[in-house]
Amino acid sequence: MPLDVAALRSHFPALADGAAHFDGPGGSQVPDVVGAAVAEALTSAVANRGRLTRAARRADDIVLGARAAMADLLGAHPEGIVFGRSMTQLTFDFSRALAKTWQEGDEIILTRLEHDANIRPWLLAAGRAGVTVRWANFDAATGDLPADAVTSLLSPRTRLVAVTGASNLLGTRPAVADIAEAAHRAGVWVYVDGVHLTPHAPIDVDAIGADLYVCSAYKFLGPHCGVLAGRPALLDELHPDKLEASPEVIPERFELGTLPYELLAGTTAAVDFLASLGADGRTGRRGLSRRERLVEAMTAIEHHEDGLRRSIEARLGALDRVTLHGRAPHRTPTVLFTVAGLPAVDVSAHLAARDVNAPAGSFYALQASRRIGLGDDGGVRVGLAPYNHGEDADRLIAGVAELVGAG
Repeated sequence: MPLDVAALRSHFPALADGAAHFDGPGGSQVPDVVGAAVAEALTSAVANRGRLTRAARRADDIVLGARAAMADLLGAHPEGIVFGRSMTQLTFDFSRALAKTWQEGDEIILTRLEHDANIRPWLLAAGRAGVTVRWANFDAATGDLPADAVTSLLSPRTRLVAVTGASNLLGTRPAVADIAEAAHRAGVWVYVDGVHLTPHAPIDVDAIGADLYVCSAYKFLGPHCGVLAGRPALLDELHPDKLEASPEVIPERFELGTLPYELLAGTTAAVDFLASLGADGRTGRRGLSRRERLVEAMTAIEHHEDGLRRSIEARLGALDRVTLHGRAPHRTPTVLFTVAGLPAVDVSAHLAARDVNAPAGSFYALQASRRIGLGDDGGVRVGLAPYNHGEDADRLIAGVAELVGAG
């Protein structure tokens, strides 16, 4: 069933200000049910997790509920769900934990397609451990990252492959499953940055072969927190730095201090909202699990966003002086463009004055932006979310057309 965008938009109070939001990759707008869940958790009695008092049980139920919700969204195991402040924080934490298992002379593989959060933590950890970093390059003309660009670098000394599920700059979706299959044959762990992929497609971490998969709830309609899904047996092999009295069981051994219960409640609400967008939620059908409803919903979202992305690309590409960057065959709904003779920040400012929010920059994907010739300044990014519709696209195209003197 097609996505009912009008009904979906009615749940987003932020859209009432009239702006066309193409800044979803930096953080999506939030539906009313998420805000309500956060407020309820903040104003209800909670305590340190336990089962003795109502307040302790409420806190425990919020945490366990969020683990179950994220496991359903990602096709993961609840006992492998780790919460943190952000994907960046989680990656720094896990880079330090993994580096304890490395030896001098070992190797790791990174790609130049990544957000810096999936580069810098590994570079620092490798430097401290005396580990060699091998770089996989993507095609600068198309933005594509062939699997063999990564797998050809595997060696008997490789300990980790860190690869994005989707580029936050170009939208490129590498063949992660093929990369992971080759890595696992070589006994190598695979760490997947799923921040930009998770909001736009059904995810099955086992199917894509991710040993550790990280994402951010605020990119898929939720609050600001990071989530890692790991294979429980592998998580049990890692021993992070932690307080002496903190739990040794997984996943708690990776969570530093008291969890933000209100953000976890909001994360569960975001997952439930996404599940409600599936055919089951709209027809009143019963019997589908939340996981099944999420797969339906994310499939509908992917179809809606991809169609809108194709339309925007075609219309922008028809304008004089506009250059589109990135033509990988498999992408998220992300369009990066520049206008000849104008800095990207000026194009973004022109659009912002017309209440069209399409930010400019390299968006922390420094290696990728430099490789395609845009340097650290980058371009203008049009990132779609489920609530974007045709009127948003019309306003974007009109704003750029006005700038380049078309029509």
